[in-house]
Amino acid sequence: MEILKLTADDSCQGIRIDRYLAEKYEELSRSYLQKLLKDGLILVNEKPVKANYKMAEGDSVQVQLPDSEEPDILPEDIPLDILYEDPYLLVVNKPKGMVVHPSAGHTKGTLVNAVLFHCRGNLSGINGVLRPGIVHRIDKDTTGALLVCKDDATHKALAEQLKEHTIKRRYRAIVAGNLKEEEGTVNGPIGRHPIDRKKMAINYKTGKDAVTHYRVLERFGHSTYVECRLETGRTHQIRVHMSSIGHPLLGDTVYGSSKNPYHLQGQALHAMILGFVHPCTKKYMEFEAPLPEYFLKLLDKLRN
Repeated sequence: MEILKLTADDSCQGIRIDRYLAEKYEELSRSYLQKLLKDGLILVNEKPVKANYKMAEGDSVQVQLPDSEEPDILPEDIPLDILYEDPYLLVVNKPKGMVVHPSAGHTKGTLVNAVLFHCRGNLSGINGVLRPGIVHRIDKDTTGALLVCKDDATHKALAEQLKEHTIKRRYRAIVAGNLKEEEGTVNGPIGRHPIDRKKMAINYKTGKDAVTHYRVLERFGHSTYVECRLETGRTHQIRVHMSSIGHPLLGDTVYGSSKNPYHLQGQALHAMILGFVHPCTKKYMEFEAPLPEYFLKLLDKLRN
C-alpha cells in the first residue's frame, strides 16, 4: 500500500476534502477519492473523515492507496488504431462513439476493454479498477490521440506532466459562425453547471482554472475550421469555452444548437497532436492522429 502525505496550507480553507485532493492529485479521480474516503483510507490529523469534510490550514492529510486490484471488467478483442507502443505506454487513436472507460450504462466496448485485451492486463492501476492505464480522457464522440500507461511509475510521471501543463495537446475543431479574430484565448474556470448537473459551464465560484488558445485555419463564412491548444484539460473544456464566445462546435447539441444540419454524431472535435517527454528515455515524443473520415467529408462539404 502506498501512502501519500501532505499538510494543508491556507488556500484550502473551507474546501471539501474530496475536491481538495482531486486538485492536488489530478491522476486520482474524484470518484476514486470518494471511495477511499468511504473505506476509511484517508485520514485527517490521524482520523478518518467523510467526503464532505471541510479543510483547514495545518490539517495533516494521509491518503492510503491500496495495491492495484485485478480489474473486474472483461478484456475484449476490439481492434485498436495504435500510433505508438513500447513496454511502458501506448498512444491510441480513439474512434468516434467509443467510451474511454466503463461507467453506468457502458460496461462493454470501451477503450479500457480493448487495451486490457491488447496489453494482456498489464496496465497501471492508479486510477482504480475501472480506469486502468488511463491518464487523461476525451469525450465519447471526440476522436484522436489518447495516452495509455502500462505501469504505475510511467503513469505517475505522465500525470505529473499533465498537472504541470507540459503535455502538448492540439485539437482540430469546426465551430459555428465566423470568428472575428485570427487567433485568441478563452480563460474561464470550468465547473459543474449550476442548474444542469450533467453539463459543465464557466463557473467562477467552484470551477477549476481553464485556458484554451485557438487560431483560425480556414473560414467558410457560416462556420470556421480552427486549431485549439489546451493549457489545461478540464471536462468538455473546448466545447464549453468555444460555446462561451458564441461559437459552439458543429454537431454539439449539448453546448450549441439542438439543430444538427450536417447530421453529425456529436461534436466535430479531433485530438490531433499529442506530445510529451517519455518518462524512461527522457526524450520528447510527438504523435499525430490523422483526421477521421467524417471530419474530412465535412470539410469537403463546407468548402463546396
